[in-house]
Amino acid sequence: MRASDRAYATLLDEIQRGELAPGTVLGEVEQAARLGVSRTPAREAIGRLISNGLAAQLSPRVTVVSDFQADDIRALFEVRRALEENTARIAAAKGDPVVFSELAEAFAAAHPESGEVAADSYYDLIARFDEALDAAVGNQYFTSALRTIRTHLARARRLARDNRARLHASVAEHTLIAQAIAAGDGELAAHATHVHLHNALASILTSLATSGASGDHHSTASPSEGTTP
Repeated sequence: MRASDRAYATLLDEIQRGELAPGTVLGEVEQAARLGVSRTPAREAIGRLISNGLAAQLSPRVTVVSDFQADDIRALFEVRRALEENTARIAAAKGDPVVFSELAEAFAAAHPESGEVAADSYYDLIARFDEALDAAVGNQYFTSALRTIRTHLARARRLARDNRARLHASVAEHTLIAQAIAAGDGELAAHATHVHLHNALASILTSLATSGASGDHHSTASPSEGTTP
C-alpha cells in the first residue's frame, strides 16, 4: 500500500470514529509527522478527503474536517433512501436467494433473544450484506454512489452505536430485508428498507439532540482552535 493510501485510510478512520472532529485543522506538516509519512503523501491524503467531502479547504493554507450536523445527515439520508430502496428492489429480482437466506439467518442469530449484539461484529455483518447487495445489483454506477454514501454514513453510525435498543431493532429490520430479498419480493424489500432508514435517521437525530450537538445550524471550529478533543 502506498504511503498516501495508508495516510488516507488512517485519517478516514479517525474522522469516521469521531477522533478527528468537525473543525479539526488538518495541517499538512503536522499530519505528515503524526502519521510518519512525508509531506507529499500527507498532501495527497488530505486532497482525497477534500474531494470526498470529508474535509473542507477554508483558505489556501487551512483545511479542516468538514462539518457534519443534522442538516448534513438529513441530506445524506435523502440520497441513501433513493439508492438503497432501489438496490433492495433490484437485488430481490437479480440476487442469489441462497446468499440472502444465509444473511437473513446470520442477522437472526445476532438478535438479542439469541445473545448480546456486539456493535463491531454487527457492522461487519452489515458490510457483508452491502457486498452481497452490490454483487446482486451488478451496476458500477450504483456501487460507486453507494460507496460514497457509506463513507459518510460511518460518521453517522457512531452516534447510535451505543444505543443498544436501536442496534437490536436494526438487527430485526435487516433480517426482514434479507428475507424479502431471498424470497424475491422486491416491494417488501424496498418497504422494509424504507422503514429501517426512517428509524435509523430518527435515532441519529435524537442522539445529536441529546448530546447537545443539534444541527439545525452549522458550527465549525475556528482554525485557530487546532485539534478538537
